[in-house]
Amino acid sequence: MLCVPSVVHTVRRERAVYNRCSGRALRDRWSAVWCTTSDNSTDHGDPVRRLVAQLARFGVVGAVGFVVDTGIFNLLRATVLSPDELHSGPFWAKVVSTVVAIFVNWMGNRYWTFRDQRRTVAAREGLEFVIVSLGGMVISLGCLGISHYVLGLTSALADNVSGNVIGLVLGTVFRFWLYKVWVYHPERGGRRVTADTGTEPTTVPTGR
Repeated sequence: MLCVPSVVHTVRRERAVYNRCSGRALRDRWSAVWCTTSDNSTDHGDPVRRLVAQLARFGVVGAVGFVVDTGIFNLLRATVLSPDELHSGPFWAKVVSTVVAIFVNWMGNRYWTFRDQRRTVAAREGLEFVIVSLGGMVISLGCLGISHYVLGLTSALADNVSGNVIGLVLGTVFRFWLYKVWVYHPERGGRRVTADTGTEPTTVPTGR
């Protein structure tokens, strides 16, 4: 009889430990479910919200590219490619500045704007990016050419408005649309595969 209180105390203590462990396991299980749900909500959330965020990143990258493009264009136009020295100087200045800006924009879009859809084969992605960017450059050069050579607006201000404002806006809309539906389309960038063992997700090319 003297051992009964000790046995009862031991049983109560073991039951308390079991309840705490069970409660902790239940909390861990619900936490895992909640985290999984949150991740899925992030991946498959409001498409408008994700598009706005992507547009914001694209805008920041584009702003950096704009500074590079405009800076190089005006530097070349004022020096070695001045229209006083070379009649087609502004045209070639725009070609050089745009090529440099294309590379800057590719790096920013590949590793930030479209980082989840970037291609496993960088060379092919880069080629398609250049093709689309050249299309945007043609739009910008077309605006500059019409203003400078057709309308006769040959001042530095007119060249910047036509090439770096009107042409840039039209070219940006064109490029973002094709980046979205072609270069960085999710079905062409590979799919994320996560193993059941909890390892880091790896990218498996789709072959398209």
